[in-house]
Amino acid sequence: MKFAVFDCDGTLVDGQAPICEAMEAVFAEFSLPAPSRGLIRRAVGLSLPQAMRQLLPDSDEAQQHAMADAYKLAFRQARSEGRVSQPLFPGIADVLRGLQAAGWTLGVATGMSDRGLSFCLEANGIKDLFVTLQTADRHPSKPHPAMLEEAMDDAGARPGETVMIGDTVYDIRMAANAGSRAIGVDWGYHHPEELIAAGAEKVFETPQQLLEHLLA
Repeated sequence: MKFAVFDCDGTLVDGQAPICEAMEAVFAEFSLPAPSRGLIRRAVGLSLPQAMRQLLPDSDEAQQHAMADAYKLAFRQARSEGRVSQPLFPGIADVLRGLQAAGWTLGVATGMSDRGLSFCLEANGIKDLFVTLQTADRHPSKPHPAMLEEAMDDAGARPGETVMIGDTVYDIRMAANAGSRAIGVDWGYHHPEELIAAGAEKVFETPQQLLEHLLA
């Protein structure tokens, strides 16, 4: 059994612009100064309430949840108006299809919602490649291991047969908490040295390098 679980935004797809724009709209709605885009990107990968807590550490839980709900509405409206672009990073489709052809089982574990993930994967024509899709709608936020553990249960994989692939320390720490391997990618939101410090066995600069390593 060879089981690869991918984070979505920042690993499979580039959704940076719509995330930042929706977050800025929410802060404006609540009459608050928006965080820098650098800080917003640092929070990508967390579930929304946890992301709001990171961006507004002095706020209370009620405000964090209210702003998380407002973000969902802002993002949904942007998508309905055709303002959301979440393209695959160049070379990612080749990674997924190359792994599948080599007998790997594939899954996703992401801080996105069920609806958001489904829309993103369908729009990019890759939803059928995955046997399990785990999201923040049904699990605690990363780095809690629940979504990765559920993905392994769905696939019938053991931790030693599983590798988590992601662009943030939340992905890497989740893998450590679940007892699986972890590999980082350098085209997302956190720096390679942070991913290594969090426990990634390697960090790759390109999807082709990632594919070659996994198939070696």
